[in-house]
Amino acid sequence: MIRMTIGKSTLVQALFRILEAVDGTIFIDGVDIKSLGLHKLRKGMSVINQIPVLFSGCTVRENLDPFNSYSDEEITDAINDVQMSKAIKALPFGIHSQVAESGSNFSVGERQLLCLARAILQKSKILVLDEPTANVDGRTDKLLQEAVTKSFSGATIISVAHRLDTIIENDLILVLGSGEVLEYGSPAELIALNGHFTSMVNDTGSELSKELKRRAMAN
Repeated sequence: MIRMTIGKSTLVQALFRILEAVDGTIFIDGVDIKSLGLHKLRKGMSVINQIPVLFSGCTVRENLDPFNSYSDEEITDAINDVQMSKAIKALPFGIHSQVAESGSNFSVGERQLLCLARAILQKSKILVLDEPTANVDGRTDKLLQEAVTKSFSGATIISVAHRLDTIIENDLILVLGSGEVLEYGSPAELIALNGHFTSMVNDTGSELSKELKRRAMAN
């Protein structure tokens, strides 16, 4: 545990050791992450941010596999997993087509799905979702959630979110406020506490809050 004033961004940065904790320790599978080299640590994790990043001047293939570690078949499989095959086939040269400046030849949702395909290829044991669906439509949100469920069934998924419907079926939820841990437990346990998390659920409105509570208790 990091004994410091934290927010979601600080927590994610500390996990990847972009920020080094002055006090406290983060363990992954019983290993202190400070004992690992940065390359080894970060290679075992992937992050999908709010703003998807694609590199212009490179092909789709090079964006997904910058170190040429995977076959075309593996890349195609990852693209299929995120249901982007139709969009890629529509390009002049498929996966060998150039990505335009800032990825402008793809929608924000498509760029987000391609970033997820990159993570799928890496087969990371830890996937951090930092509000990846904040700027995408409902269809892309659904595609991303389905692909994550299918491709990362054996991984640890850390979701940073304000939209409660995207995390209500998670195994555990950590509620942060003013740099402090307010509540921690399963969705059902937090609903039963009738505390901070329950208040957040109630604030979504009568209809949605009922659905969220139903899903929390059924999980």
